[in-house]
Amino acid sequence: MRVLLAYSGGLDTSWLIAYLTREKHAQVTALTVDCGGFSDAEKDEMRSRAAVLGAVEHRFVDARAEMFERVLRWLVAANVRRGGVYPLSVGAERGLQAEILARVGRDEGFDAVSHGCTAAGNDQVRFEAALATLAPKLQVLAPVRDLAPSRDDQRAYLKAQGLPVPPSGGKYSVNAGLWGLTIGGGELHTSNEPLAEDAWQWTKNGSGRRRIRIGFEAGVPCSLDGRELDPVTLIETLNREGGALGVGRGYHLGDTVLGIKGRIAFEAPAAELLLAAHRELEKLVLTEDQRFWKDHLGEVYGKRLHQGLFHDPFQRDLEAFFASSQARVTGTASVELANGRSLVDGVESPFSLLAASDAKYGERAGSNSDPRGALGLARVLAEPARLFKRAGDAQAALEVTR
Repeated sequence: MRVLLAYSGGLDTSWLIAYLTREKHAQVTALTVDCGGFSDAEKDEMRSRAAVLGAVEHRFVDARAEMFERVLRWLVAANVRRGGVYPLSVGAERGLQAEILARVGRDEGFDAVSHGCTAAGNDQVRFEAALATLAPKLQVLAPVRDLAPSRDDQRAYLKAQGLPVPPSGGKYSVNAGLWGLTIGGGELHTSNEPLAEDAWQWTKNGSGRRRIRIGFEAGVPCSLDGRELDPVTLIETLNREGGALGVGRGYHLGDTVLGIKGRIAFEAPAAELLLAAHRELEKLVLTEDQRFWKDHLGEVYGKRLHQGLFHDPFQRDLEAFFASSQARVTGTASVELANGRSLVDGVESPFSLLAASDAKYGERAGSNSDPRGALGLARVLAEPARLFKRAGDAQAALEVTR
């Protein structure tokens, strides 16, 4: 049996190669869909370890540019932060990774595809939903979910077979991608314990101060400090340089697709900086109603992506709305980074609604305004509350006379 495995290089998928080849006598091709987060050294190590574990072939698919165009640009446009903090980081990759797994598995005639998702997380739903939509006839193998070996069990099996345990096969489960890095396990199984400093990856011991300027064109990040960069390079640069200053750490305690609570730590320097800069730029160029409804629909979009609905057609409808809203989100944002914190301290745009008016907040109204208009508006806005109070006063007076 020929099996195409979605291979991340972590403990679960390393155990899967060993298990499928030794217990099921399968010919396993390991497929790594690169959505960012891998160094060249890590790629070489993953390739070598896959061969030692028993894979007949290991492939890398560079999907970083596709990841930005089809997923991340909409997370930026919609200012998506699940629970108000978490930018969806690696969870946003799964639908695209599953799609590429299905595409290769179907087109090259594999007997089955396999993933290393557990029974207690969100990723199994994301993978299974995508595979059911795009390749419903492909057999899907999920031994990590179905057999539920513990991380200790997996490490023991690999050691008993004389096979290498991946570097990430320790206390924590670490996943890295273009939009950030997540850490699970250990203290994060509780709701109150902080992560040890040594467990952080990109921001460990980060410190220093710097000011940067981020440019956007129609909502798409396009420059850093006046230097034009493609979005992938810009994001990778911000992850590296922002992480060195300690920017982008966070904790997310939220609800899984299965209805249970879960907690992770994350490091997302680029997401933190881009989302903050983008939101402030939008405040300058969009009307209040544009921002109000986009924020609501962004919450819907992020929730559905989290739930594994990447391929649902309603997501495309929402993206069309976001694209329309971004037509004038062009300009630059100045961001100060200092010892793990960031602050957007200025924005400018050729579409500035502030510059389009000759009013000065707190000092003078616009030249085309009528002072009596504000008085009339105030009375109209207050009318429901005035009537509510009048009705209450009348009832109170009636009860006193009884």
